[in-house]
Amino acid sequence: MVSPAMLKGMNTEVYGEGHPFGDPAWYQAYNTPYYNDSHKQFRKLMREYVDEHIMSDLDEKGVIPKEMYLEAGKQGTLALCIGRPWPEKYYGKAPWGFEPDYFHELIMYDEMSRTGSVGFQWGIAGGTTIGLPPVYHHGSEELKQRVVTPCVKGEKVCCLAITEPTAGSDVANLKCSAKLEGDHYILNGEKKWITNGIFADYFTVACRTGKPGVGGISLLLVEKDMPGVETRKMKCSGAWSSGTTYITFDDVKVPKGNLLGKEGKGFQYMMQNFNHERFAFCAMSTRFARVCLEDSLKFAGKRKTFGKTLIQHPVIRWKVAEMARMIEATHNWLEWITFQLNTMPKMEAMLKLGGHTALCKVQCTKVMEYCAREAAQIFGGLSYSRGGQGEKVERLNREVRAMAIPGGSEEIMLDLGVKQSTKLAQMAKMFAEAAPQQAAAKL
Repeated sequence: MVSPAMLKGMNTEVYGEGHPFGDPAWYQAYNTPYYNDSHKQFRKLMREYVDEHIMSDLDEKGVIPKEMYLEAGKQGTLALCIGRPWPEKYYGKAPWGFEPDYFHELIMYDEMSRTGSVGFQWGIAGGTTIGLPPVYHHGSEELKQRVVTPCVKGEKVCCLAITEPTAGSDVANLKCSAKLEGDHYILNGEKKWITNGIFADYFTVACRTGKPGVGGISLLLVEKDMPGVETRKMKCSGAWSSGTTYITFDDVKVPKGNLLGKEGKGFQYMMQNFNHERFAFCAMSTRFARVCLEDSLKFAGKRKTFGKTLIQHPVIRWKVAEMARMIEATHNWLEWITFQLNTMPKMEAMLKLGGHTALCKVQCTKVMEYCAREAAQIFGGLSYSRGGQGEKVERLNREVRAMAIPGGSEEIMLDLGVKQSTKLAQMAKMFAEAAPQQAAAKL
């Protein structure tokens, strides 16, 4: 029996429903070096916002209501999607009374992913997270005022158009081209699997403006109402409300002023946002895995077989334990990466974290895939039926590939992670060897 005296000095602050492993450890009375009172305040705001405005099955309808975008803009969640610093010039001050950091963004993705819907997450935040940062960081001031402001307020939507029918992870070989003729680029080509494309107002388009390879790629801001732009919604296994789209550009006249940054720097600009994009993938995937675990625990506590609840069967506890150990380990790695993003200058983060974010994305999506499968085994036939008790598990089983392939497939990420980490280690060794010589030269 635990007495009040024994609890004195202990952390007993529990937030949420309190299911084992149903929320990150710092929700469940464990100490953390990462979160302060502003994070706790933001966590409460996000949970209430999600429970009140989002916890409904929007994916079956295949569309997210416009009012939901406007509410997301009002809450500040869309502006939070584009990374740091907070875009005060284009949004105004953060509505929560404090300047957010990457842990606030992690909390946002984590809480919103409680919906158990990849379609909703990518529908409401996907285009903004990956399509708007190049405009925010490299667009002219006129473009920023015209595009960034309405997008972070939920009035407009911006998406990223890189992938083509014949070029996915191999960005250097994309074929979409733009030729400068006077004051306009003439854009021709196709884009495929473009998130938010069917309802986006703006497209951040990667296209070839010069020589073959990465040095000939530029980014253009294309507007949906420009003549020659055609969009067609694609039929996919899942993520229905995210608006996955096939886009055709047929002699589209794009003003020269819609060039983002400099010609030939498009690949470099895309690389600058990859860590942030994969960070978002990791945050979402890890909570999706946790949703599978939490729903399994709830179900296993009430479903009976052979005179016992499922959770009383050792084999089911084994499944829960396997999911839990993977999720907790993965979430700890994710928090470590978030801390690095929070504390490193941008150039240092770009240099050091590429390999880690690539490998972490693989870890997160593989854990999501494992948990979706094991949860389906626990739910049985209910995980094969759309709707009902197994609704989230059924949906997440269909949507695993929507997290594992975009943003860099597992095979590409694994290779990239090793190559970048090896290069980084070689650089560190070189600096270490040069340090004594530099010190001696100063004497």
